[in-house]
Amino acid sequence: MKPSTPPALTPSTLDKRDWIAGLEKGLSIIEGFDDANPRLTASQAGARCGMTRTAARRYLLTLKHLGYVATDGKLFWLTPRVLRLGQSYLESARLPRIVQPFLQRVTAGTQESAYVSVMDGDDIVYIARNGANRAMNTGYVLGSRVQAQVTAAGILMLAMREAEWLESWLANHELKAYTSYTIASKDRMRIELARVRAQGWAISEQQLELNHRGIAVPLRDRHGDVAGALSVTMPMGHESSEDAVARVLSVLSETAQAMRNLI
Repeated sequence: MKPSTPPALTPSTLDKRDWIAGLEKGLSIIEGFDDANPRLTASQAGARCGMTRTAARRYLLTLKHLGYVATDGKLFWLTPRVLRLGQSYLESARLPRIVQPFLQRVTAGTQESAYVSVMDGDDIVYIARNGANRAMNTGYVLGSRVQAQVTAAGILMLAMREAEWLESWLANHELKAYTSYTIASKDRMRIELARVRAQGWAISEQQLELNHRGIAVPLRDRHGDVAGALSVTMPMGHESSEDAVARVLSVLSETAQAMRNLI
């Protein structure tokens, strides 16, 4: 689900004196591993992260010493210790802790699995959930990342961005097709994003997996800014899109409104 080359970390407005390049490079090494590259040589890691083989090997050996990487002498791979980094966010961040009681309300009111997700780069990341697991391959584990344009939550959060940002995103982003229903045309995506922005909620059907549907509404903070998305996912079965929206949208919208002053 991740881009083939990890996005570069940049100092942004950080004072140059405070920028630690070694930390940037160490994190880029960790982000260089993904589902398509679970094991890397030092040369491969260096190529993916824009550094020499020698430099990449030093970072990999340091990460091995710290327990984040294992090796057989040639190939390197991540260890479960890396999960501590994500777990620290889930345990310390305010939003995942606040939303849990509200997710329980959504599940009780819709009988569907409920999620809160946030944007990170081109992906959405699931940071809270409630409800039973179902037979779907992606998006049910906390911390799971999914390309934004194939989920209701992601489409919604993209649609809420500024028009100039969206045009830049579309110009530089490849729309990958996961099913025959996936919107892979940029013109069609522009139409869909405009529709979602106008109506204020999103529905995504069979974009990522066949016979599954998602419906999402924005989570806004007390200032009105979009902080994430509240969504449910469900097998499509024999329920029409209109009936599904009628059944769950009001629950989602009312719950999101109830959370607003707490975010």
